[in-house]
Amino acid sequence: MAEQSAASGPLPPGSTIGILGGGQLGRMISVAASRLGLQCHIFEPDAEPPAGQVAAAVTTAPYDDVDAVRAFAAAVDVVTFEFENVPASTLDLIEDQVAIHPTRRALAVSQDRLDEKAYISSLGIPVADHAEVSSRSDLAAAVSSTGGPGIVKTRRFGYDGKGQVRIGSAPTDGEIDEAWAELKGAPAIFEAMVPFTQEISVIVARSAAGEVVCFDPGVNVHRHGILHTTTVNGSLPPETVTAAIDIATRIVDALSYVGVMGVELFDTDSGLLVNEIAPRVHNSGHWTTEACVVDQFQQHVRAIAGWPLGDGSRHSDAVMTNLIGDEIDAWPHLAAEPGVGVHLYGKGASRPGRKMGHVTQISLRH
Repeated sequence: MAEQSAASGPLPPGSTIGILGGGQLGRMISVAASRLGLQCHIFEPDAEPPAGQVAAAVTTAPYDDVDAVRAFAAAVDVVTFEFENVPASTLDLIEDQVAIHPTRRALAVSQDRLDEKAYISSLGIPVADHAEVSSRSDLAAAVSSTGGPGIVKTRRFGYDGKGQVRIGSAPTDGEIDEAWAELKGAPAIFEAMVPFTQEISVIVARSAAGEVVCFDPGVNVHRHGILHTTTVNGSLPPETVTAAIDIATRIVDALSYVGVMGVELFDTDSGLLVNEIAPRVHNSGHWTTEACVVDQFQQHVRAIAGWPLGDGSRHSDAVMTNLIGDEIDAWPHLAAEPGVGVHLYGKGASRPGRKMGHVTQISLRH
């Protein structure tokens, strides 16, 4: 293990980054780290994770395996994570031995949707109307007070449309019952539907020294609750771009954040409001691999390893499309398309709703 850390100075080539989680984001972080001469060590409970196919080392153990966690922390120079739901007890063990980036505070804020909205609101940044839901009666009252329609979501763990139920205007008692039953009593939040013109996202990076670099905002389209495409082609008005970047910068600065964050926003007639934040590299930033010299994954590695941040400007317009389920079967056709970058995640069997890869179509900016 190298003697330096991201806090005391840049980690030199040959240092090791520990990653909690072994999915596709960990895989792409590992590839980016290798370009800088850095190695990655994956900690993942499941056997044969996608990131393990490209990382230098893998620890396969539950997050509550104290000995395994301590050995992992002793073998790396800095630790990061590729998903939000890492147990606090695991982070406690690691933090006793080695730095974790992004910060614990950022992770705690993002792990609970209600806390996240409260925190963003405290910064003077608009969010959707919402209410805490701890019971069936809370849900009925929330729908009544906001007038519906909306979405009731578990406060923790849900992603890609999981752990959430849409509720229409003036729902019947039966519809309220069904929605509450589907959440199985989990603490939840009701969010009023926002009449937005489009959803956009900003991928923002911040270093420990306070340097901030934002990639161009992208326009997102979801399908069945899962991101389908992100388009970055200069179509957003300059004032919208400026406002989105300002919001993202305010959030990472307030958190003294280190690393890459995804900030999702709704573009409405009255301005931008934040939908949610993700304290990690983000699906809507995958286009940066083809369209920028320094992509979001290398930017994250640079930030947590104490390196200078790279230039976030793009040289090309881009459309990133996720490959969900059996869409992966089209890979031979996609690989033959000019101007298309193909990324397959090395997962096993495809199934509905599972992200199996993505492709990015680029065209040079004029």
